[in-house]
Amino acid sequence: MNPDNPLGAKPVIPAQAGIQLIEIYPAKRDNMTVLSASQNVLLLDSRLRGNDRAIGQSGIKRLFALFVLLAVLCSLAAPAFAEAAAAPMPNKGDTAWMLIATALVILMTIPGLALFYGGLVRSKNMLSVLTQIFVIFCVVAILWMVYGYSLAFTAGGGLNDFIGGFSKAFLNGVTPDAVTETFSKGVVIPEMLFMVFQLTFAAITVALTIGGFAERIKFSALLVFAVLWFTFSYLPLAHMVWYWGGPSAYGDPSGFIFGKGALDFAGGTVVHINAAMGALMGAIVLGKRIGYGRESLAPHSLTMTMIGASMLWVGWFGFNAGSNLEATGAAVLAMVNTVAATAAAALSWMFCEWLLKGKPSLLGVASGAVAGLVAVTPACGFIGPMGAIVLGLLAGALCLWGVTGLKKMLGVDDALDVFGVHGVGGILGALATGVLAAPSLGGTGVFDYASNKVAEYSILGQVTSQAWGVGVTILWSGVVSFALFKLIDLMMGLRVAEEAEREGLDTATHGERAYNM
Repeated sequence: MNPDNPLGAKPVIPAQAGIQLIEIYPAKRDNMTVLSASQNVLLLDSRLRGNDRAIGQSGIKRLFALFVLLAVLCSLAAPAFAEAAAAPMPNKGDTAWMLIATALVILMTIPGLALFYGGLVRSKNMLSVLTQIFVIFCVVAILWMVYGYSLAFTAGGGLNDFIGGFSKAFLNGVTPDAVTETFSKGVVIPEMLFMVFQLTFAAITVALTIGGFAERIKFSALLVFAVLWFTFSYLPLAHMVWYWGGPSAYGDPSGFIFGKGALDFAGGTVVHINAAMGALMGAIVLGKRIGYGRESLAPHSLTMTMIGASMLWVGWFGFNAGSNLEATGAAVLAMVNTVAATAAAALSWMFCEWLLKGKPSLLGVASGAVAGLVAVTPACGFIGPMGAIVLGLLAGALCLWGVTGLKKMLGVDDALDVFGVHGVGGILGALATGVLAAPSLGGTGVFDYASNKVAEYSILGQVTSQAWGVGVTILWSGVVSFALFKLIDLMMGLRVAEEAEREGLDTATHGERAYNM
C-alpha cells in the first residue's frame, strides 16, 4: 500500500490548488469523497468509472481531466521551486572581484609594507623588518582561522558589545557553500571568501605596529606580542566596529561602536588608529634607540621605500574598494576616492615640506601618499571625489606636522612614524567622514535599512558618532597595548642587548644580512 494513498484503489488528487474537480460532474457530486483539508486530498469515487459513460467515450473530457491533474501537480511543485529560486546565490562578478581584492591586500603586506618599512630602517636591520612582517602575516593567518574570525564576526551573547563567540572556531560551518550577506539586502558572497578577506586586514594591522619599535625589539618578544595584541586589541575592536546583523537583520545586536552609528568603511579605527596606539605604546615602553637624537638614523634605501609605497597604493584599492563586498558603483566610488585623496595628500606634504625646508623630497611624497591612503580609509565609500581631495590636502599637511612637531612634543622614538601618519591620519579621516559624508557636501549620506532610503543627515550627530569610535579605539588599544608590553617585558624582556642593537638585528638575531657586498 502506498503510504501517500492510504485508501488504496481510489486515486488521490491534491485539493489545495484551488481547482474544484467536482464541478466537472455536477450530477455526480454525491459520488465523490473529499478528505479533510488537513489531509489535503480530493478522492474521486471509483463508481465514476462505470456509471459515467461520458468519461470513457469523450477524449476531450479525458484530456481536460489530464490537464487539471497536471495543473494540480504544478501547483504543488510551485512552492518548492519558489523557495529554491528565493535562496540567494553569490554573483560570479562579486566573487571574482573579492578574490582579486583579497590578493591585493595580501600584496599590501608582503611585500608592500615590508619594503616600505625596510627601506626606512638602517641597512643592518633591513632583513629583520622583512622577517618580522612576513612571520606576523603567517601567525595571524593561522590564528584568524582558528578563533579570530569567530570572535570578530559572530554573536557574543552577553559580551556582544565587545567581542563575539566561538561558534565558528576552527571555521566551523564556514564551507565553500556557506554565504554571508553584503551591504545590499539579499546579495551574498561566499562566507569563506569574506573570512579570508578579513584575515588580510588583521594581518596588516598587527604588522603595522612594528614601525613604532623597529630596530630594537626581541624577535621572540615580538611574536608573543603579536599573538596577544591580535587577540585582545584587534579582535574586540573589529567586532565593536564591524559586527552587525546585516541588511536582512539590521535590528539584531551589533558591536558597541557600530551601535553608536560610527562609519568606518575600511578600517580607519580598527586598522590605523589601533595600530598607531600599539606602535606608540611600544615606543614608550621600549624606550629610544641607541644614538637617537645624536647619531644619524636615516633610511638606508628610499628606493625600497618608494617601491613599497607604490605597492601599498595599488594594494589599497583592494583594501578600500574591496570593503564594499560587491562589484558595484560604490566600489568604484571607493576606488576613485583612493586615487584622489592619495594624490592630493602626496602633493600637499611635498609642497608644505618644500616651503618649510626648501626642497621637495621623495620621502615626503611617499609619506604623504600613505597619509592620504590612511585618511581616506574610513571615508572612501561615503564621500564624494571633491571631498576626498579636500581630505587628502588636509591629511598631507597635518601628518607632516604629526611626524615633526607632534613627535617632538611627545618626545617618543616612534621609529617609522606610525603614530604621526596612521594615528593622526586615522583620527582626521574618521572625524572628517562625519562631515564629508553629508549629501549636501557631495557625500552619500547614511542608508536607513528600516525605511529603505537614505536617512536625514546631521553633521553634528554623525561627527559625535565618529568621535565615539575614535575615543573608544584610542582608549581600548592604548590600555591593552601598554599592559601587554609591560607584561611581556616583565616575563621575558622586550629589548635586545645593547651589543646586538649596535651590531644590527639582521646578524645578531637572524644570522643573515640583507646585503652581502
